[in-house]
Amino acid sequence: MSHELTRRDAMAALSAVGASLAGCTAPAADDEQADAGEEPSLSDHDRETLSAAAEVLYPDDVSEIEPFVERYAAGRTADRPEHVEGIADAVAYLDEYCQAWYEADFAALSPDERDEALRRMGANDADPDPNGEDTERLRYFVINDLLLALYASPTGGELIGIENPPGHPGGLASYQRGPES
Repeated sequence: MSHELTRRDAMAALSAVGASLAGCTAPAADDEQADAGEEPSLSDHDRETLSAAAEVLYPDDVSEIEPFVERYAAGRTADRPEHVEGIADAVAYLDEYCQAWYEADFAALSPDERDEALRRMGANDADPDPNGEDTERLRYFVINDLLLALYASPTGGELIGIENPPGHPGGLASYQRGPES
């Protein structure tokens, strides 16, 4: 059974983290934003790397990952230049690490190599810290944020047995039912 991530899932995840719902539209081109003097946004490479990481982090039966991640990331970083910078720095570190071990950027690796790279660098054991060491920043800005996006969405909640997360229609009632229900 495939679990397809939708625009609704991205909106729900953004709502759960209190982020802008502007991410549910197509991200603006980097050059257009720079010319208009707007806040910095994620580069195409940063978005591609986030999607590549999500492909490794999300369960195999989840589909439509790339559009979901792009919508979520755009909303998550809207009006948050410090978050854009944190993601960009984490992606740069991840690519630098992968270049040293695999002679390729993270997104260019196979899913198995991406998984191996994250494990080898200890990202699965690192404490998430936006001001910490490189691996801790990667854990905070990339890994934990992508996992939060998935599991804060209705589709992700369904994967772990929470069909209506709090804040979604029917969500509160599903948590107030007793064990006899």
